[in-house]
Amino acid sequence: MNTDTRSFVILLVEDEKTDAYLVKWALQENQITTDIYQAFDGYEAIDYLNRNGIDFINAPRPDLILLDLNMPRMGGLECLAAIKQVSSLRDIPVVVLSTSYAESDVTAAYSLGAADYFTKPMDIHQLVESMRLLGERWIKSPWTDPRELTA
Repeated sequence: MNTDTRSFVILLVEDEKTDAYLVKWALQENQITTDIYQAFDGYEAIDYLNRNGIDFINAPRPDLILLDLNMPRMGGLECLAAIKQVSSLRDIPVVVLSTSYAESDVTAAYSLGAADYFTKPMDIHQLVESMRLLGERWIKSPWTDPRELTA
């Protein structure tokens, strides 16, 4: 777990309000305490990460990015590629959280630098279990900093 006193920060990049709500709810159900900020597409995520614009000037650096693939304007794979091209952002783990089971999407995500890939389940109980696993792997881990996994 993070040893410093600040909260663990997640940037959730998700265009669907209902999906974002359910992810936040499932994390809470697992007693995973984080500060979650949301971007609604890839462009907004890039603006958040680069602190572009008045809305993001004081945005905290995320410890983890949860990234949907299917979004308008800039999709998840394009956003992931953009994040991994910036040296100051490259070390932030990006976990894809998508409805896509397509092997091509999974392969593309990993080849672009995704740290992990979760498929959004359609069942609420499975979503809670997926968020429990995500928490164990990336948030409630025994490591002092989850970014060490991507080094």
